[in-house]
Amino acid sequence: MRQTERLAADATGLAQAAAVLLRGGLVAFPTETVYGLGADATDAEAVARIYAAKERPSFNPLIAHVDSFRTARNQGLFDETATRLAEAFWPGPLTLVVPVAPTCTISDLARAGLDSIGLRVPAHPLAHALLERTGRPVAAPSANRSGRVSPTDADHVLGDLDGRIDAVLDGGASQVGVESTIVSCLGGTPRLLRPGGVAREAIEALIGAKLETASETGSNPLAPGMLASHYAPRAQVRLDATRVQSSEAVLLFGAASLPGAETARLTLNLSNNGDLVEAAAHLFSYLRQLDASGAATIAVSPIPETGLGEAINDRLRRAAAER
Repeated sequence: MRQTERLAADATGLAQAAAVLLRGGLVAFPTETVYGLGADATDAEAVARIYAAKERPSFNPLIAHVDSFRTARNQGLFDETATRLAEAFWPGPLTLVVPVAPTCTISDLARAGLDSIGLRVPAHPLAHALLERTGRPVAAPSANRSGRVSPTDADHVLGDLDGRIDAVLDGGASQVGVESTIVSCLGGTPRLLRPGGVAREAIEALIGAKLETASETGSNPLAPGMLASHYAPRAQVRLDATRVQSSEAVLLFGAASLPGAETARLTLNLSNNGDLVEAAAHLFSYLRQLDASGAATIAVSPIPETGLGEAINDRLRRAAAER
C-alpha cells in the first residue's frame, strides 16, 4: 500500500474520506474518545482489512459507529433501558450492545458471528459529519496495531499504521482520551462490559439500579472488553483435514480440493485463489451455511498461519474446541 494520506478536517477531506470508505478502504478518524480505524461495517472484506492492518490475533466483535439513534434502531433492537441510555448519552462515549435487528446490514465478520451488535453515536463533529456523508455504519476499533497504546491524534495513528491504511482524517487531539464505556443490554439487568468515557455512576443514576459487572470466565469476547461465547456451529469441526469422510460438510481454502470431496453434503471455499482477506470475509457466513446443511461434521482444509490466517485459525480452533 502507498503512503497513508493525511486528510484535512474540511469539506474536501471529508468527501475524500467518505469516498475511501465507500470503496472498501480504511480511514482513521477522530472521535471524542480516541482515533478509530474505520471501514464500511456492511462490507466484510473491508472489515477484514481492519484486522489485517491492526494485526489483530482473533476476530473480536467491533463497535459499529452510526450517525444517529434513528439509524442505530435499524441495526439493533433497543428495549426500554437501552432506549433511555441512548437518549441520555448519545451522541457520546457510550457503546450499547443490543440484539441484532432483522434489518441489520452489519456484516457477520464485524459482529464476530454473534447475534448482538455494539453500537455508538460519537459526539465528535468530524466523526458525525463523516458518518453522515458515508451513509453506512462504520466499524472502528482504535487506530493502532493490536496491543499498542490507543491513539489520540493523527501523528499517533501514522506512527503505528502509516502505509497500512489509506488515509487519516486529521481532526486534532481527542477530547476524552479513553475508549467508550460499553454496556450490554441483552435482557435483565444491564452489564458493564468495559469502563470508559461515561462513568458507571452516571449510568446507574439514570437507570435507578446497579450495573452488573461482566464476568471474564469465557473464552471469546462478546464485545471489546468482555469475554464470553462466540457463535459455535452445532456440527463438530475437524481441522487440517486431508480427506473428506462420507456426508461431511467441507470448508476449503485455495485451489486444491480434498480427496473424497465428491461425497460431501456441502462444499464451500473461503477463497479459491488463497486470498486471506477474502477468506476472513467469508468465514462466519460459510460456517453458518455449512452448519445448516445438517452435516454432523465440518471438515476444514489446512489454512496458513500467516497474516490473517492466524486469526482465521484462532476462530476455527475455538469452533472445534470440546464443548
